[in-house]
Amino acid sequence: MPADPTAPGRRAPAPGVVPGAGPGPGRPACRAEVRYLLGRLLPFLVIALATVADVLTPPQERFDRFLIAAPALAAATWSARGTAAIGGLAMAASAALAAARGDSLLPAALANQVVLAVVALAAAVSSHVRQRREAELRQVSAVAEAAQGALLRPLPPRLGTVDLRLLYEASAAGAHVGGDFYKALKVRDGVRIMLGDVQGKGLPAVEAASLLLGSFREAAYTAPDLPAIAQRLEASMARYAERAPESDAADRFSTVLLAEVPDDRPVIRLLSCGHPAPVVQRDGAVETVELTAPSVPVHLPVPVDAPFTVEEVPFGPGDRLLMFTDGVTETRDARGAFYPLEQRLAAWADEPADRIPGLLREDLDRFGAHGLEDDTTALLLVRDGSGGTVPRLPSPPRAVAV
Repeated sequence: MPADPTAPGRRAPAPGVVPGAGPGPGRPACRAEVRYLLGRLLPFLVIALATVADVLTPPQERFDRFLIAAPALAAATWSARGTAAIGGLAMAASAALAAARGDSLLPAALANQVVLAVVALAAAVSSHVRQRREAELRQVSAVAEAAQGALLRPLPPRLGTVDLRLLYEASAAGAHVGGDFYKALKVRDGVRIMLGDVQGKGLPAVEAASLLLGSFREAAYTAPDLPAIAQRLEASMARYAERAPESDAADRFSTVLLAEVPDDRPVIRLLSCGHPAPVVQRDGAVETVELTAPSVPVHLPVPVDAPFTVEEVPFGPGDRLLMFTDGVTETRDARGAFYPLEQRLAAWADEPADRIPGLLREDLDRFGAHGLEDDTTALLLVRDGSGGTVPRLPSPPRAVAV
């Protein structure tokens, strides 16, 4: 979530975790599978331990009372029929132990069986309810995947003279889309890219992101330059706020970074609307691009009359530029220190571009005191290093106010 620039004291700011670039880490999924397997085995372990303990201890020590836990535990992982069967197994074990002790059928043994039967029935009903909810969640997950495909389609590995490598992960557990958004399009004379972050989280943030993505898709092909695209984004949000003022999405502002890579010049043009500056790697050196006059975030509820400034930065064959949201740079360790992005990218200067998103995802997860708490997006642009049509002599950086 982008920091509110109006608040005092705030700093300005294929499938898987890396869409189109490789799968995410497998350790959490592996741990979940182990926990699920243990949950499946636990009811049988309770029956076995209770039975052995009851046999090996004096008759007055009644460990068969613990058998009641078996069907209750089974409801968490087994089907309704499986839970009922485990309840029946517990009842059979209880009856066998009562017979071994020579207990009379009435009243204790029968009462114990009745209690076990009631618990097993209740556990089976609970299991059935759980299965229905899991089926509903699977349907919701399928809808979320469809929404991701429509809203945030995987980027192609290459557009024009630029290779693209993406890391995208929503902060909400199990979520497929969040407040971060991205898009890259091949236009007539180059490639135009947008990466942004909507204020807040949840469905209103996703709705605002969808509005900005739709506006960019239309403007990227026809707008003469990046300031014209930024104006279209602002106008789209303003129209939506007028049309649906009651919507939570109408009150959200967004930080946006627009980029344009011309096919025939070794430069990249950047326009920031309150978004963190990207990091460029050139000839082994890594540095943050200096944005001399970033604009305010899109749809910020503050009257501002200032021109959009486009920064033109050298971006020749073999150069890399990383665009990212604040979910990357504002990740903190246990001591409160921010993630050292430049230092990490310098250490990975010799790594293939395909590996950078995965390395960044794993390193952020290790570095963060509580893992990734915010939507996290990073888009690595790599200029074609084959020598093709892009000249190698870089142009000096310049800023143009429009």
